[in-house]
Amino acid sequence: MLNIKRFVFNPVQENTYVVSDETKDCVIIDCGAYCEDERLAIVNYINENRLVPKHLLCTHGHFDHCMGAGTIYKEFGLLLEVNKKDDYLITDMKEQVRSFLGVDFENDETMQLTYIGENDTIEFGTHRLKVLSTPGHTPGGVIYHCPEERVVFTGDTLFKMSIGRTDFEGGNEMVMFQTLRNVIAKLPVDTEVWSGHGPKTTIGEELRTNPFLR
Repeated sequence: MLNIKRFVFNPVQENTYVVSDETKDCVIIDCGAYCEDERLAIVNYINENRLVPKHLLCTHGHFDHCMGAGTIYKEFGLLLEVNKKDDYLITDMKEQVRSFLGVDFENDETMQLTYIGENDTIEFGTHRLKVLSTPGHTPGGVIYHCPEERVVFTGDTLFKMSIGRTDFEGGNEMVMFQTLRNVIAKLPVDTEVWSGHGPKTTIGEELRTNPFLR
């Protein structure tokens, strides 16, 4: 059984997840911790629960989903795992922050990356997450699906009754709708959706109510 801890971080109210199981192994998904209090919150949660971080995963390269990656690298030695097509966004993170938030951002450590791709498998504890490619919001967007637990982490591809924007650099509306039709809509209807912003939902609920999926 998975234990999913959600943190809401940074001025964009991004969802960061620490996902663990009975072995105490865990993965961190989309670490958007920005200020010192936020960074301490996630590090303290991991340490206080005696969790063992195995992967630092990113659904896509926008700043609000990886601002805390330097802290995780510093504390636990994990490299940020991201699709190579989004590495240009990671490299440009400081400019992203300056453009969207109007502040200068200094990361704890030099951002170090390792690359993941379609159908890769992320292993931790007794569980596996399958990497599915979901371009549209960004060229290298991915989601992390755990079929046995009927859970998917969708980043900014799918939200409750909405989808990610496609008007940012690298976004593509036509590609996004192909992703929704060929990847998202084919997941089992009882799959829980933990997205990059906003509340939890299910694939079935989104197929019924989300105007972009109907």
